[in-house]
Amino acid sequence: MAEKKMTFEQAMTRLEEIVSQLENGEHALEDALSLYEEGVKRMKQCVSMLDRAEQKVRKLRTDENGELSEVPFVPEE
Repeated sequence: MAEKKMTFEQAMTRLEEIVSQLENGEHALEDALSLYEEGVKRMKQCVSMLDRAEQKVRKLRTDENGELSEVPFVPEE
């Protein structure tokens, strides 16, 4: 079954829930491992979304001296 793609906010909320559940320590080892695995997945998902967002707003440009500088991202139309 395919999993519905979460928004950044949904993934962060779920990650916070998982951390809270793991911190309370009331889960059996197997359940805690399952929560941990989901938490890692959500964390990677959030990092990936943040990286993509950053790439959309920033790009590097080489100036006439061959040095790199950051410039605002302007989408090509």
